[in-house]
Amino acid sequence: MRYIIISIVFLFIGSQKALLQGHFLPNTNPTIFAEIITQANLKTHVYTLASTEMEGRETGTSGQRQAAAYLAVIFESYGLPRVGNQNSYFQPIIYRTESWNQVRLSIRGELQRAGKDFYAIPYFNTQVDSLVDNEVLFLGYGIDEAQYSDYKDVNVQHKILLLYDDEPQDKYGKYLLTGTTTPSDWSRNWRRKLTVAKEKGAKAVLFIDSNFQENLFRNAQQNLLGYEVQFTNPDMDTLLANNIFLSSTLAKRLVGSSYRDVIKARKKITLKGKPQHVRIPCAVSIRLQKHIRNLEGENVLGYLEGTDEQLREELVVVTAHYDHLGKRGESIYFGADDNASGTSAVLEICRAFREAKAQGQGPRRSILFMLVSGEEKGLLGSKYYVENPIFPLKQTIANINVDMVGRVDEKHSKNADYIYVIGSDRLSTDLHQINEQANATYVGLELDYTYNAESDPNRYYYRSDHYNFAEKGIPAIFYFSGTHRDYHRTTDTPDKINYQKMEKIAQLIFFTTWELANRDERIRVDAKP
Repeated sequence: MRYIIISIVFLFIGSQKALLQGHFLPNTNPTIFAEIITQANLKTHVYTLASTEMEGRETGTSGQRQAAAYLAVIFESYGLPRVGNQNSYFQPIIYRTESWNQVRLSIRGELQRAGKDFYAIPYFNTQVDSLVDNEVLFLGYGIDEAQYSDYKDVNVQHKILLLYDDEPQDKYGKYLLTGTTTPSDWSRNWRRKLTVAKEKGAKAVLFIDSNFQENLFRNAQQNLLGYEVQFTNPDMDTLLANNIFLSSTLAKRLVGSSYRDVIKARKKITLKGKPQHVRIPCAVSIRLQKHIRNLEGENVLGYLEGTDEQLREELVVVTAHYDHLGKRGESIYFGADDNASGTSAVLEICRAFREAKAQGQGPRRSILFMLVSGEEKGLLGSKYYVENPIFPLKQTIANINVDMVGRVDEKHSKNADYIYVIGSDRLSTDLHQINEQANATYVGLELDYTYNAESDPNRYYYRSDHYNFAEKGIPAIFYFSGTHRDYHRTTDTPDKINYQKMEKIAQLIFFTTWELANRDERIRVDAKP
């Protein structure tokens, strides 16, 4: 297989010789290098990555490893140094996968429906053959603070607790803990409640999920009914009390004749700010059995060292995820747009910068072209990098992320020359202005900021690899052309990619990266996270 990959790369390199011959040394004009990025080259990469042989590139599979090998050989052909593990182009990652062999919840002898009435996340539960009790203890919100504690004057040792998943507010809508309309961490971090419950000796927690259907829908494909993939702290489940999330309907059935007592207790908490608890007679039985295995993935690293002695320690990171959904039976999820398109764009942008350096034109700062795995499992490849960086994060001035740039969505069906820009102004107004200026000067695409809005219900800002950099305070910009009818389907194939559009987007990204890498001052972090 390595021989086949190398042969493909050599054929690709040979086709570029005519293009590169005749280039002259420009006077700090990036246009000639942007023109190295072509539809033909992008198409070659997309067809290779989204081929039958790559089998959908699911993390931890032979198809993903073949894709990683292909990318590494490309970087090697560019003459880039090996900065990965053991003198390689790879940053290896061990992923831990957990799925349910069996998850059962019985209430008063009646078996409840997983994925309909309740859900549980494997990674945050320990295995248990039989956890039973004849009583459930309603304990309000499960908060433990000096000014308010639901655990005050009550022993929860070996108890099953019933908790609301948020925190108490007064009649004016102000949260008791903060005294404002802004909630505390107790509302956002239910794992904190589970940690306290575990420390107090509770044997299980039943959450009343206030957004049950939304949470179930959002996570069902990956976490709740399928599998959970992580790479850190494989013993997380031992730190938390076992837990199950209930729909409000199931919670009401569980409470039964104690319903009025529970509602009354919640009102007292709200009106008086004092903890309340209710003992609910109810036979509960829980069984949690998991299937655990490890998968190996890798980020692929293409490093281009800067030429300026004073600036080369600073770094621009350009990312795209090369993994996809793999195979289901004999059906292959080719992932041409998601995200062979972004991966191919990064390869071409890298080649353009490599040629610029060969011609004595920078970049002044260093650039890391990083193609990550594990994105479809929860942005794990990029998360692993920011937790285990090859180069110091404090010297990383920006992240440029490319995810799905090969198709035209319904909104822009009459004008393919557009790109959604997400996150550019979230941390740095400089980054936003640089991209705007690069587009106005060189490319002229329609820059659509629809998905950059805080109110965007799709929450794309939080759903691609740039977000892990942004969480670390690193300005990030995300290029995205929108979803389409083939998104996450077997029909996302290379023949449907708009390569002319891809070329323009990749060139815009090149120009923006050029300015970031060559300007005298690093961009400011001047916007509130």
